[in-house]
Parts: sequence; structure tokens; C-alpha cells
Amino acid sequence: MQNTATPTHCPYCALQCGMNLTPAADGPAGTVVLTERADFPVNRGALCGKGRTAPEVLSSGVRLTSPLVRTGGRLVPATWPEALDRIAGALGSVREEHGPDALGVFGGGGLTNEKAYSLGKFARVVLGTSQIDYNGRFCMSSAAAAGMKAFGLDRGLPFPLEDIPRTGCVILVGSNPAETMPPSLRYFTELRENGGTLIVIDPRRTKTAEQADLHLAPRPGTDLALALGMLHLVVAEGHVDQAYVEERTSGWEEARAAAMAHWPEYVERITGVSVPQLREAVRMFCEPEAAMVLTARGPEQQAKGTDTVGAWINLCLATGRAGRPLSGYGCLTGQGNGQGGREHGQKADQLPGYRKLDDPEARRHVAEVWGVDPDSLPGPGRSAYELLDALGRDVKALLLMGSNPVVSAPRAAHVEERLRSLDFLAVCDVVLSETAELADVVLPVTQWAEETGTTTNLEGRVLLRRQAITPPEGVRSDLYVLHELAARLGVDKGFPTDPEEVFEELRRASAGGAADYSGITYRRLAEENGVFWPCPAPDPGAGADGTARAGEYDGEDAALDAVPPDDDPAREDAAPPADDPAGEVPAPHPGTPRLFLDRFATPDGRARFVPVAHRPSAEEPDADYPVLLTTGRVVSQYQSGAQTRRVAELNKAAPGPFVELHPRLAARLGAAEGDLLAVESRRGRAVAPARITAAIRPDTVFMPFHWPGEGRANSLTNPALDPTSRMPEFKVCAVRVETVRAKR
Repeated sequence: MQNTATPTHCPYCALQCGMNLTPAADGPAGTVVLTERADFPVNRGALCGKGRTAPEVLSSGVRLTSPLVRTGGRLVPATWPEALDRIAGALGSVREEHGPDALGVFGGGGLTNEKAYSLGKFARVVLGTSQIDYNGRFCMSSAAAAGMKAFGLDRGLPFPLEDIPRTGCVILVGSNPAETMPPSLRYFTELRENGGTLIVIDPRRTKTAEQADLHLAPRPGTDLALALGMLHLVVAEGHVDQAYVEERTSGWEEARAAAMAHWPEYVERITGVSVPQLREAVRMFCEPEAAMVLTARGPEQQAKGTDTVGAWINLCLATGRAGRPLSGYGCLTGQGNGQGGREHGQKADQLPGYRKLDDPEARRHVAEVWGVDPDSLPGPGRSAYELLDALGRDVKALLLMGSNPVVSAPRAAHVEERLRSLDFLAVCDVVLSETAELADVVLPVTQWAEETGTTTNLEGRVLLRRQAITPPEGVRSDLYVLHELAARLGVDKGFPTDPEEVFEELRRASAGGAADYSGITYRRLAEENGVFWPCPAPDPGAGADGTARAGEYDGEDAALDAVPPDDDPAREDAAPPADDPAGEVPAPHPGTPRLFLDRFATPDGRARFVPVAHRPSAEEPDADYPVLLTTGRVVSQYQSGAQTRRVAELNKAAPGPFVELHPRLAARLGAAEGDLLAVESRRGRAVAPARITAAIRPDTVFMPFHWPGEGRANSLTNPALDPTSRMPEFKVCAVRVETVRAKR
């Protein structure tokens, strides 16, 4: 690596903030200096504490630098050939004895597009198993399912973040970007500075809710009723955009009838949100010319999450707030590559390009790219929690990449038990996570700054994350792992280690699919600061820009230009430009920053209302478990905390778990600030200090989910699954709370 600044992206959330990395002149190998990168439009140079301290996880004192194999009950260092031979031998033996579906593969929403693509291909071509899914199932699968039903396409945001400050009103449902993705908060601040309004819906008065013009605090698990109550008022008060409904939608009468069964007083009893507040929210949303609804994990991580998101989409459709400039429904994706990670094949029911695995034409297309018989591809497998639940029974061996389900999965103690019951577990990770500690083989793999690859942020903007430093001696890439395992299992071709070569194949596999990347190249990503999908190639036989081919991009010093201005036609939902007048090279497709402006991605081009009705959560409070638990994140930790808990500055800011509760509930329990509380559900028990605040409902407690051990919040959570998305109900379950001993 040259000692020059490399423009790249943060390894954490779905903003994928831009940053520059320069190898440090002094200090140990692998040390980098991080500087702002103001040219990247998403964060404009701003970084949160997690992003700013991300280079600390590159240190050899923090991360894994040698393969580990279990010998005599302990993980001990081993050579790469020894570790790979052991994995391949175990996978081959299990497959021979029990069949291919006894092999499981579990991926992650932080893997690059190249890794996610190769992992899905490895599972289906090399192992021949249907048993593959990933932790992104726990992120925005309900929003994805609802978006597919309504619009025929799932992309987290159908417009760029830059549109948010220019709309008239945003309803933010179950999201706390002030802590989960702080650089994005400026968009909501600018919205209000421009005269727009912000409505935040959350059972807690979060740092984001403190910025709102209106905060609604519904009882956890009642977001569906709240959306239906608002739609009822939209109808009753004459706010339906009838012309839009007739011209651009179908199914309105059924959805209208369902909403009218949820009159305001009924909704008030369910949610705890008063009728005057409901009316004010409807007024604020309907008054301006343009408005948006943005959801996150709050309404989505429920056993009725797909219907809940569908109800919010119905609100947008009834008021003409979808497929119009500065309006629409969007989902704030959580994981770094949560969007791209579910588009290219590591999900149980999908093939690359967001194709369905049970679609014969999709199977034919992808099989042709892969050079295999379509009939050889297995069918859809189990969803993430169902796969984890099957470990040690139907699934005997598991290859896991980039996930830590011991901390992050619902009913985590049960999942840990299932992992321990496996005949064989192999884990590829950057650090020795709680899940890796259970493995038979652990492989140390490269991370963000040590490798090149693409990610797709929450806007659908495909980005190039560049290698800035050389990885430690004992570390290899996930692509190398798959290449070597494939060879050991009898497949010598089709698993290159060069990420650009993988991406070139991904382009072909995605061509013509919903998530079409065929017009995107590494060269374009470097020159254009990212490209929004769908971006088809102008000619199936040509490169996307008529010239770029694998191997042309120099990732070390390619210059980046700012994205086109707002009035540039390349930023609109337009048809590809005409061919070059000389007839030599087809002009590249500009990408699609804004979806649905002309038509929706359904066969008839119309958005579909989906009639839904409120129903209780899978588990409601009762005499034994009288309190509701909801979970979430804090600003200084990320996901399962496997990496951020190794950064001293972040641990100082957020040293451990806590139980947030209202003063009235604390008084009933006889609990004081800092007292250790035991929170118990039907699935487990967690213990953490009390944090008493009036910012939460009296009937609800909150726990962050970043920590293992006795404070593990996911020991309590409910794996009840949404029937469509298979999303577990992380966000609401019944618990009892007790003071266990004096203040720590």
C-alpha cells in the first residue's frame, strides 16, 4: 500500500459514511490515520464515535491473526492448511452421512456484496444445501416483504437522503437515528430549519424524539393500530387523494374498509395515544404538499411487522405520498450492507439480483452464469431463526461468516445451546466473538480497511470500499476461504479471490433482475461516488460504460468526484440516455436515485393497497409477566458489540447493559438508580443496573442488546415469527422485573 490517503467507507451502519485512511508513518503495522471526507454526500465528512474509532479494531492486539482449532477442548493456533482441511473434512463427512441439507451456512449483513454473492453460490453449488440464511433477516425483512407486496420492489429508501430536508413532513416510526446513525440526524434538523415538521413515534422519548415537533409514545406492539387509526382519520377528514388512488393504485376499497374499523377512540385504548394527538399527527402529515414515512426496527421487529409496515405504506398511498417527488415510504436499514446483503443470494429464498429461488426463469439465468444445471440448485431453505433452531438436529454442521447469534439472536440461550449441540461449527470473523468461542475452527479474516469490495447503503447507492492497508500476516479474506474450501470439496473453478472478478460475475448474475447491477463497474463507483441501482447495462454484450472491464480499476489512488447536483437529470428516475451518436459505445445508464416516479414495479405499474387489521402481540402481559420489554441500541455500541466492545473510548461511554424504567415502576419495585434488576421472561433471565427516567412509558422497560453474559437482553426476547417475513418479535415481550440486591 502506498502511504497516501485512500477514500473508503465506515464498516458499521447502513449510512456507509465516507472517510479517508492513511497508513501511519509511526506506530505498529496496520495503524492508520483517519480523516474526514467531505466529498461523500451522505455524511459530508461527519462521523460518529463508532466510525471515528473504527481503526482501533485493526490492531493486532484486538483482532484475530491466526487460525484456531479446537484441541482437547481448547482453541489453539493452527496453520491455514490444517484449519481448512479440518473444515472441508468435517463438511464432507456430514454431507456423506446425512445429506447436503445437514450442512448449514449463516451469513451476515456486514459482508460485502462480493462475499454475500460467493457465500450463496458456495452453499448451493459446492455444498448443495438449501440451508442458508443470514442475520439481515433480523434487520429489515418485514419492511422488505411489505415493500414487495405494495410496490413490487424492495429498496430501503426509494429516494436519496438529500430529499428528506426538502419535504414538508416526516413521520419517523420506531427509529432513533440520533443514536443509531448520528450523521443522519442533520437531515431531520435541516428539515425543520426549512420549515418542515418531524413526527417521532417511539415508546421512549429518545434523543431523536426530543428533536421532534410531535412525539407519540404508543404501547410497544401497537404501531399497526396507530397507523390504521391515522388512516381512518385521513378518510374521515377528507384527506384522501382520490385522483392519485384511482390513477396509480389498486385495492383501495378493501384497505379503506379495514381502516374504518379502527376508529380513533378504539385506537386510543389500544395504543395509549390520545385522539387529539392522532388528529394533530394527521394534520401535520397531510397539510404540506409532500411528506414521507420512514420506519425502522420498532414496527418491523414484530410478529406482525409486515402488516404494520403495510399499514404505514397504505397511509402514504391514500394521501398520494409515494412515487412523487420528495414523498414516499422508506425504511432506514440498520446493518452496513443490510441492503446489498439480501440482494445477491445469501438469503434462504433468493438468488442474485433479488431473484426468487423458486422462479424457473431465475434459476435458469443464474445457473447459466454459474455453469451448472438449474435442476441442481436446491430450493428455498429455513429462515434465520428457524435455521438456528434446527442446529444439532436436522442441521449437523454450520459454516458461519460475519455474525454473532449468541448475542444477537432471539431466545439467545436456546440458540447458544443449539450451537453447542452441533457436530461441527466453523466461524470466520475478525475477532473472537462469543459465537466464535464455541467453534471447532475459527478463521481470522480481513476487515473493511484491509480489503476491497462493494456495499450498498440504505439509499440503494452501491459503493466501493477500498483497501487501505495490508492485513496482518496470518489473516486471509473470506473469498480466499471459500476458494480453498471449494477446491477441497471438489470444485476447482468459480470461486475467485479477486473481489473485482467476483463483482464482474455478480453483474452478469444480477442482469435483468430487480436489483440489476449489470451497468455498474468498479471504475464507475470510483469516479461517480457510488451508483444507485437498478442500473442495467446498455448492451448485454458490452461493459456498462462501454470500456470498463475487470482489472482496469486501480483501487489505491483513483480520484473521486462529487455526485451530480440535484438538478442534474442523471439523478432522476429517467430512462437510459440515447446511444452515442457515433454509434461506437452505448451510453451508460445513470443509475436510479429515485424510484417509482413514473410507475411502480408491479406488472400493471400500480401500487397495491394491502388490507390489514390490528392484532395483539404474540405475547401480551399477564399476572405473571405484567411489564412489556422493548430492546434497542445505544450510540456508542453496534449490533452484538463484538467489535465496538473492544474499543476503550466506546466502552467508557457505554460500559455495559442497563434496564431503563419509569419512576412510577421503580417506586413500585422499590428500586433506586443503579440497583441491580432481574428481568425475567418465559425464555430466560437478565440482570443489569436500573436507569430511572421519565422518558419511557410506565408499563415498559428498555434494554440495549449489545452485551453477552448476565445482561444479555436477547435471553428474554421472543422468537415468534412474522408469517411472511419470518422476522422474530424482538421489540415486544412480557417480563417481570425484580430488585435482586443493593446498588452495585
